[in-house]
Amino acid sequence: MSSNKELNKAIKVTKSSWKRDFKMNWRIYLIILPVIIYFFIFNYLPMGGLIMAFENFSPVKGFFGSEWVGLDNFIQFFTAPDFFQILRNTFVISLLGLLISFPMSIVFALLLNEIHLAFFKKTVQFISYMPYFISTVVICGLVIDFVSSNGVITNLLVNFGMDRQNLLLNPDYFWGINLLSDLWQGLGYGSIIFVAAISSVSQEQYEAAAIDGAGRMKRAIHVTLPGIMPTIITMLILRCGMIMTVGFDKILLLYNPSIYATADVIATNVQRMGLEKAQYGYSAAVGLFNSVVGTVLLLVSNGISRKFAEHSIM
Repeated sequence: MSSNKELNKAIKVTKSSWKRDFKMNWRIYLIILPVIIYFFIFNYLPMGGLIMAFENFSPVKGFFGSEWVGLDNFIQFFTAPDFFQILRNTFVISLLGLLISFPMSIVFALLLNEIHLAFFKKTVQFISYMPYFISTVVICGLVIDFVSSNGVITNLLVNFGMDRQNLLLNPDYFWGINLLSDLWQGLGYGSIIFVAAISSVSQEQYEAAAIDGAGRMKRAIHVTLPGIMPTIITMLILRCGMIMTVGFDKILLLYNPSIYATADVIATNVQRMGLEKAQYGYSAAVGLFNSVVGTVLLLVSNGISRKFAEHSIM
């Protein structure tokens, strides 16, 4: 009985505290209102369209007039001949980014931290950040030119004994091409948050480590990395939650039917089935499956991090 009274008292205190905070900071809440409206309109309101995943949806008949098919769209996806191929490609491309691109951003941030010449450091940062702000269409156009039969990269590989060919017509090379293009475009930009985290590490720790005789490598391992570990874990959890999304726009611009075996992922399959073949219900079902798996991965990675690393995002 006493515990219920204490709980009710705590709820009343929380409500009064919130009201008092709102009265004091209503201008700040007003500033964030457009953001809330944006997410409601473009992220939460469209979730009502998930009903299409359980229908043979027809734009003419609408949500309430289309034939209800239950789980048939999901069954069609799970029993499709290329289901495991699409799932494998999605996971492999995402894991390559997680296991290679993500650590490379951390290493690049650590290397930038060791550059003490301001002009040279800013030059390196500018050159590495610049590709991220180039349109993905332009980036993909350059990649297509570089790996064509007479492209720069192809000519270089031919000098090392490879047969001349268009690399984007060979499914064996797509994962590597996609990974290298991701590194080229996103390495510098992906390191920004780690560079910012490194700048917040106490200089006294570096000085103490230097007095104890630690060199640059040991200071980076025993001072810098532990100092930015909460940031690394947070970003890792978020990346785990986005494993199922992949780089849809880049893959869509680079792939072609001859390399579907390694390039076709869930997002491109949804685009092809939904827009090109007008199977809206099927595409909605695949998209819902994609979102559920991504959410589960996010929660699992967050739980593992909370248990073993004592850091989490919620």
